[in-house]
Amino acid sequence: MSAKPLNTWFQRIKKAVGQSLRWLTPGLGVKRWLLLVLLGTSLLGVGLAILILDVYRTAPETWWLPIISAASLRFLPRLFRAVIFGGLGVSLIILGIWGINRSLLAPFLKPGFKVVDALTVHRRRDRGPRIAVIGGGHGLSVLLRGLKDYSNNITAIVTVADDGGSSGRLRESFGILPPGDIRNCLAAMSNDEAMLAQLFQYRFPNGSSGLDGHSFGNLFISALTEITGSFEEAVAESGRVLSVSGRVLPSTLHNVQLVADVRLPHLVSEVRVAGESQIPDSNGKVRRVWLDPNSPPAFPQAVKALLTADIIVIGPGSLYTSILPNLLVPDIADAIRSSKALKIYICNVASQIGETEGYSCLDHIHAIEDHAGRGLFDLVIANNNCDLELPEGINWITIDENIDAYYAVYNGDLIDPDMPWRHDGKVLSQVIIDLLEERTGPLVEL
Repeated sequence: MSAKPLNTWFQRIKKAVGQSLRWLTPGLGVKRWLLLVLLGTSLLGVGLAILILDVYRTAPETWWLPIISAASLRFLPRLFRAVIFGGLGVSLIILGIWGINRSLLAPFLKPGFKVVDALTVHRRRDRGPRIAVIGGGHGLSVLLRGLKDYSNNITAIVTVADDGGSSGRLRESFGILPPGDIRNCLAAMSNDEAMLAQLFQYRFPNGSSGLDGHSFGNLFISALTEITGSFEEAVAESGRVLSVSGRVLPSTLHNVQLVADVRLPHLVSEVRVAGESQIPDSNGKVRRVWLDPNSPPAFPQAVKALLTADIIVIGPGSLYTSILPNLLVPDIADAIRSSKALKIYICNVASQIGETEGYSCLDHIHAIEDHAGRGLFDLVIANNNCDLELPEGINWITIDENIDAYYAVYNGDLIDPDMPWRHDGKVLSQVIIDLLEERTGPLVEL
């Protein structure tokens, strides 16, 4: 045999042994069951050996006794025989378990994804921190796509004040809570964004049909609401369909409307604008927002998630139409204050037309405190890269020089180079995890 095929053969054996040994990595939860299988197999082997030994000693001399003697390697010392048979037995058991796992898990694994890799990722995320994120809109979705790489214990608490587009039409037609922001979060947290999440986000084109502008995910959640009889159960079932890492919860189950007092440029007095979708279109300066009916009760599971969280993240998202509608639910704000979690506010990187033109980071914080009171967060994360060009009408949100007198601030380059008016979800998530580790120590890793 030439040297090249021999080296190839040894390389294959080395790779196979290395992959098998990865099953013994601490924390996978496999070794305990492997030892149980080995114990059961050993006991079965002892019983079989006793039976064979009894037959060997009591049976009359026949032609097959020498065959048994040779097969049991009696010509070797007992220690060598024990090592040989034990090694063969363990190897066959490991090979059998590996084959069974491979066959059973094959339908659930992506092509080219190893079983042990999938188990490693699953176990690591299961041990991840309990993260509660509050907000809505695209900003929250960007963050969730990054955070799901670190934990399966994520709870997104989302506003239900949306009354525009597909969500608003379904809300008016069927009397259900608006599913739009919840749909975006479910899609962002899905483990199958390649197809199912894209289907969930698909929006029917405008035309002559009655589905004009509707999102498939909104229709899906609406249909499940009718089938299950409750909106929260419909959201939970949608999460199972999408293989969501975590939960998406409404901040309240009450049918609330967002109302704002807006000062228009050409008027001295303020006008009242009703409806979340109407506020940015008013082209004025928002003075105050509130929910109608006022002080709705919070969804109990959302309160529980906040009280048991390791870290609470507020934002990013539209200040008046995504973040504040959640904080205006009194139980949500009280739960945040009572929680022992690390509480972080993520300031947007750019202003939003119709809501926060000319706002600085401290202006965002003061707006939150004016509406929901103080003590909601311990730390502020803000972007300090303002070098790229933004679309017309959008400005960078700057960090105030005196902001340190109010809150501890972490600032860094957090923008997405392709869309600089948004955060880079992976960079932002890494910053959040790093800040949590500074407080709690390194997270558990496999």
